Amino acid sequence: MCYTVKVLFHELGVCPIVHEIDQSPEVKEMEKALKRLGCKAPSVVPAVFIGGILVGSTNEVMSLHLSGSLVPLVRPYRVLSGKNAQP
Repeated sequence: MCYTVKVLFHELGVCPIVHEIDQSPEVKEMEKALKRLGCKAPSVVPAVFIGGILVGSTNEVMSLHLSGSLVPLVRPYRVLSGKNAQP
């Protein structure tokens, strides 16, 4: 599901910063911290933050996208290029 969220953000013109917690020696501590922030078990990843605010996991991101609410959230973080330089 992490891949799906990354692809979606790239399609929206956003280059996300990705932290692969499963490759970190502190993976258990990071998972606990994410749960304390409100990520629900069993799937705490991907934990998507936009502008430093926890949005949620894949289900929450997809729900925001389908409702049309995701684009306004990511607009300030879009990379300007020919294809996505629109206002």
